[in-house]
Amino acid sequence: MNEQVILTRQGYEDLEKKLDELKFVKRPEIVERIKEARAQGDLSENAEYEAARNEHSLIEGEIAEIEAKLKNAKIIDDAAPGDEVITGSKVTVSYIGLNRTDKYEIVGTTESGTHDGEYYRISNESPVGKAVLYSKVGDVVEIHAPGGVKKAKIISID
Repeated sequence: MNEQVILTRQGYEDLEKKLDELKFVKRPEIVERIKEARAQGDLSENAEYEAARNEHSLIEGEIAEIEAKLKNAKIIDDAAPGDEVITGSKVTVSYIGLNRTDKYEIVGTTESGTHDGEYYRISNESPVGKAVLYSKVGDVVEIHAPGGVKKAKIISID
């Protein structure tokens, strides 16, 4: 993975914490489980050994993935309210014809998919994220989603 990974400062710090947990807590625990299972003798029929080895492989893969993301991270700071929506902005949109208003924080794909109680964190590469990027308050954007095309008006850039 050599492509740039867009992260908020908090997202970067969260990944660092997760990496530390994997490297300094989970990895040693798994290594110990492998050592204990290996001491039981015949490895060809040792389910505990196989399970520990498989878990070790998964953890090593996750460590490599997080290290690559951190290496290629571009940190975005929370965008101050401005004239147009950019990655890091918080935006309120009203869906035309649906009588629905949603609040979004535009983030990179690594941090998308969560909700902080007020804002849905969506990727700048998602249909909604792509549609609202670089728009201004009052603009009506078309969102090309798998369920069809929807129109939304930018109410505010928070």
